[in-house]
Amino acid sequence: MTLDRNWKELKGKAQQKWGDLTNDDLDKIEGSRTELVGKIQQKYGKSKDEAEREVNDFEKGH
Repeated sequence: MTLDRNWKELKGKAQQKWGDLTNDDLDKIEGSRTELVGKIQQKYGKSKDEAEREVNDFEKGH
């Protein structure tokens, strides 16, 4: 599942929200919702449910 067809535009917003994600991380994610959730879990030590909620909020907010 992808976040959006305009991932290049959303990438900057994602980096603002999750500052610990590098450009390299975001390039590898390529708009994959599953990959973004996984990276948030890894970088921030969050549970899958917490990361899913954050991504849901992010999707609603853009």
